[in-house]
Amino acid sequence: MDQQTLVSLSLILVTFAIYIGISFYHRAKATSDFYVASRGIPPMWNGMAIGGDWMSAASFIGMAGTVMLMGYDGLAYIMGWTGGYLLLTFLLAPQLRKYGRFTVPEFIGDRFDNNFARLIAALATIIISFTYLIGQLSGSGVVIGRLLSIPSWVGVLIGVFIIAIYATLGGMKGVTWTQVAQYLILITAYIIPIVFISLQVSGNPLPWLTYGSVVDELGAIDREIGLTEYFAPFDEGSRAQFIALLFTLMVGTAALPHVIVRFYTVSTMKAARWSGAWALLFIGILYLSAPAYAAFSRFTIMNDVVGEPLDELPGWTEPWVNTGLLEVAASGQQGVLTWQDLVIDPDIVVMATPEIANLGTFVIGLIAAGAMAAALSTAGGLLITVSSSFAHDIYYRLINPKASDRKRLKTGRIAIFTATIVAGLLALDPPGVITQIVAWAFAIAGGTFFPVLFLGVWWSRMNAKGAIAGMLGGLLTTLSYIFLAMNGFILFGIEDTGAGLFGVTVNFILVVLVSKLTEEPPQHLKEEAINLRYPEQMTYKDGEVWIDDSSEK
Repeated sequence: MDQQTLVSLSLILVTFAIYIGISFYHRAKATSDFYVASRGIPPMWNGMAIGGDWMSAASFIGMAGTVMLMGYDGLAYIMGWTGGYLLLTFLLAPQLRKYGRFTVPEFIGDRFDNNFARLIAALATIIISFTYLIGQLSGSGVVIGRLLSIPSWVGVLIGVFIIAIYATLGGMKGVTWTQVAQYLILITAYIIPIVFISLQVSGNPLPWLTYGSVVDELGAIDREIGLTEYFAPFDEGSRAQFIALLFTLMVGTAALPHVIVRFYTVSTMKAARWSGAWALLFIGILYLSAPAYAAFSRFTIMNDVVGEPLDELPGWTEPWVNTGLLEVAASGQQGVLTWQDLVIDPDIVVMATPEIANLGTFVIGLIAAGAMAAALSTAGGLLITVSSSFAHDIYYRLINPKASDRKRLKTGRIAIFTATIVAGLLALDPPGVITQIVAWAFAIAGGTFFPVLFLGVWWSRMNAKGAIAGMLGGLLTTLSYIFLAMNGFILFGIEDTGAGLFGVTVNFILVVLVSKLTEEPPQHLKEEAINLRYPEQMTYKDGEVWIDDSSEK
């Protein structure tokens, strides 16, 4: 084992020990601990946990690589994922917290007083979480595969083993505090390399201020070698695809079950709003850094790798070729490596750049630890969501309402362990790159849930039949378009990652039409919906607003 592998492995093992230790210390002892951390997480720490939950393998590993290879078109990921939090924070999170349930399916089932709607929502939540989880496990395979110079699918199996241990043990309470630690590790790991690269390239340690000049230089290099200029708009895709992807990621963010449930872990509506504000701050640190990472990575490869003799390739290429995520063609002009000779998987860019830039053993190891933190943090939240959808929404609310706390906890843990194994098997041969797989999850979430949640809060006339029609129509439309687009059927230039645009549109139309054409919901359900719009100390009842002391306002 060489020095680099030893250092990287040591850092990862230390962080694993921290995560498992935190999960053991904060292990769930009751169902409220397991599902919503007993609603006792302070807003700032919850915001940081949301950041850890949100900074998935797609964000940490895949996003900078996507922007590096796609240029301007890749910015839709950053804009969509960030903008979606504004929708969630202002339009849904406080209201859903006031309703006081454990999960999204439970909100839908109780809001419309319909168990069939609850079942559809629970099954859709499991589909969304599984899709997202495959991306996270693929990310862990990339990291471990490179670290041990083994095929990435073997790395997936190792990641499955680790995730199964700490998520099963800690529940939401343990996962929350684990995600706080994982955020601190991953953001440190992400920022340090670009600070050093910025120093190398420009002499300035603030990459956010210097990468603009690097983009200009990249444009000049691209023109010189005959490539489309870097950051030229809509070169890698159409304007329609950019807008559709941006929309899909925004509504998907606002409707992701495993993100929404994080707002159930605080005590009040006000705390939910502040959690969203803190989360935007913590998420913004990484998202503002991703374009800089992409620019510096491409600049380093263009200057230090492209143009090298094919028989004298840099040492960093061999380990990545062994993982199957980098291919070097043998068609170089006059025996030298060209940009076109490199077939770079977007998922390796963040991991490989510190090696390419010779940033040292510790920094390379830190990136590996940060990437694992990103993959594990989101995977933990997803597994809790899968567990709660099955054990709480299906088993407890629909099958066995008399189940004891102990039996519900046991069922939840079995669901987590099973879900980890099944998702790991699917991740052995992922159907796309990490950002693509994750975009599918957002498309399914937005297409299935966003109209139902949004109108469920803000339109009291909506009824159970409208919710059921909307969820089924949106889910089937989104899944169908993803499948068709993957097989060459493209409408208006919109690819599979923009499928949420079609799903959300169909969902909204069906919800409104079916609700209008069928009977109105009972008065008490209409009042519950209106009540969600008022601050926590106010209650809407019998057409009037009341405050806590029961005096009329």
